[in-house]
Amino acid sequence: MRIVLDTNCLIQSVAIRSEYRPVWDSVLTGENTLCLSNEIVEEYLEILQRLFNTDFAKTVIDTLLECRHTELITPYYRFHLIASDPDDNKFVDCAIAANARFVVTNDRHFDVLRQIEFPVVNVISLRDFLQLLRQ
Repeated sequence: MRIVLDTNCLIQSVAIRSEYRPVWDSVLTGENTLCLSNEIVEEYLEILQRLFNTDFAKTVIDTLLECRHTELITPYYRFHLIASDPDDNKFVDCAIAANARFVVTNDRHFDVLRQIEFPVVNVISLRDFLQLLRQ
């Protein structure tokens, strides 16, 4: 399935010993397709550098960009669906443009999407997505 991972979920899933590692692995093995935009890649890089280091951040980004199961998407329209944190809209716009099944996030700002009838953007927590993978 096609997914978009919020930055917080990417960070939780890349660590080898993380309980959420199967999410990362599901992209590497092709069980899921990770949809990214340039804006998302830039945020991933910025946050990974801040939390870890430049080498680790570069390795993660290079892995994503070279992975056959990652798709770079160019959203041509901005929907502005999350007013409480406009920076989160990059994930929503990418999910819509990619026709992704889910935005995987633990961020409460995305809860507003459950009340919007169009365009439909399905949101799932990292824990619930992991449960879905295990089924």
